[in-house]
Amino acid sequence: MSNSERAFNALGDPTRRMIFEKLRDRPLAVVHIAEGLQVSRPAVSQHLKVLREAKLISINQQGTKNIYQINQEGILAMRNYLDKFWDTALAAFKLAAEQTEKENE
Repeated sequence: MSNSERAFNALGDPTRRMIFEKLRDRPLAVVHIAEGLQVSRPAVSQHLKVLREAKLISINQQGTKNIYQINQEGILAMRNYLDKFWDTALAAFKLAAEQTEKENE
């Protein structure tokens, strides 16, 4: 399975998306990630494991705490995948614009 597939699959779960979005602004410890979520802390830890395996987050140990933060590697894999579609869409748009321009001459 490719990095982009793992990343998209990981974010397919609404709870994992909420966890990922919590980390958007700053790194957090699991206790802060779990705040406000409707799942147990062990469940949050399992979701974090999936996100880590998908390379969407990374862990930095600070003393006795694990601090989770966004990992750009997984985001880059998804972006590279989506860029293929964007490039195709832009090429099709350019072709349509050129054809319209020729028709209007």
